[in-house]
Amino acid sequence: MKRVQSNIINVGFTILNAAKEDTKGRPMKQSGVEINQAVVNGVSAGVTLRTLNGKTKSSPINLDNDCLRDLLTAVTEVLATEGR
Repeated sequence: MKRVQSNIINVGFTILNAAKEDTKGRPMKQSGVEINQAVVNGVSAGVTLRTLNGKTKSSPINLDNDCLRDLLTAVTEVLATEGR
């Protein structure tokens, strides 16, 4: 008999724009992104990214390690110039 025990952890981040109102004072749908990671026995089993527009979610996009590093570089560069 062989016993296998997996420790699976799902980590999720939902990042939304600040709530806004339209010209008539009604709340607008919030938009943003969702990033999820599955960790199995301490090792990443995959990362997905999807866009959010109100209650609508896009299909998940699988990101590899190189893509995640490029995304981090791009966001860091954008933040460095944001607000200038």
